[in-house]
Amino acid sequence: MKTKTTADPLRRQLASLDPAGHVTADELVRSRERSLAAMQLVAAPQEHDGVAVRGEAVRYPAATELSARRSRRAHTWLTSAAAAAVLAALITGDVLGLAGWRGGATAQAAEVLNKAAQTTIETTDPVVKPGQYLRIKSTNVWATNTYEQDGSQYRWLDTEKSDLYIPADRSAEWVWQRSGRLPTTFFDADSKDYALEQNIQPSPELLHARNGAFYGSPGGSTATDLSKLPRDPYRLLNSIYKQTLGHGQSVDGEALVFIADLLRTGVVPADLRAALYKAAALIPGVTVTEGQANLDGRTGVAIGRLEDGPAKSRQEIVIDPRTGLMIGERSVLTQAQEGFPAGTATTWTAIETSVSNTAP
Repeated sequence: MKTKTTADPLRRQLASLDPAGHVTADELVRSRERSLAAMQLVAAPQEHDGVAVRGEAVRYPAATELSARRSRRAHTWLTSAAAAAVLAALITGDVLGLAGWRGGATAQAAEVLNKAAQTTIETTDPVVKPGQYLRIKSTNVWATNTYEQDGSQYRWLDTEKSDLYIPADRSAEWVWQRSGRLPTTFFDADSKDYALEQNIQPSPELLHARNGAFYGSPGGSTATDLSKLPRDPYRLLNSIYKQTLGHGQSVDGEALVFIADLLRTGVVPADLRAALYKAAALIPGVTVTEGQANLDGRTGVAIGRLEDGPAKSRQEIVIDPRTGLMIGERSVLTQAQEGFPAGTATTWTAIETSVSNTAP
């Protein structure tokens, strides 16, 4: 049996849509000035270059092509390989970034994100006292495809429950209780029968590790050093572009995936959560995708971005507008793919945080 697990959200193609409505004009002007001043040091634009036509994709070359990039209608605003290499160097050197000057989220999405940023600052994070634990309870779902040697294919969704206990002293021992993955949702009778015949059973784990180094990397759910991430939304988004350069189907889609993956860990402090929301408001193509999104029994506003590439989907984060906290994130297919119907959330995570006096 050969199994392929779709564990990462499907990626998106670069698009240029409405500007963010609640990013101030002064902030956009300053961002554009910084970016354009740096670009003038690279090369003068070629004829017809540098124009982002509304509704059309815009291609931003780098020293190497993005790994999942496909052929598509596009405009090129730096055509020479040398100019592209210089641009990539400027981006990775934190001199120039894409944040702000290409527009951003729609006005409705920007309003939700900026209000969530303000609310999350006003909402007190759980206070973990010595001897206590920050408990991050989550439900996680992934899509699984299985191929047999006779060419038959089966698919379903796996569900796993997770309880992560982080001590007040984060260098001390963390505890992670995982239920293991179990097939729970099927889309055809053959796949369900196959899973029953295979008698697929979960493999529960109870892990203990100092500093959250469960599988060798410290920090538990994320290896990102949160203290080093900028709190200025423009610099933060540029930092994200830098870290995700060369991944996913588009730079903007991968930036939103990065933000969703970071927020779902449950360990992001309020000031950084607010900056991440504001950074998301600067990403072109981000919209309100569902006003009343239900995720594992909890309801919030879904903010997402459509990917028009080969893997047509949208990455979403679901926010509780009352608290500014993220309920979870999901990746939803916008058209049927590999046997999964359109509208299927092929990956999603619902999170809830609290304080516990004990750990398993």
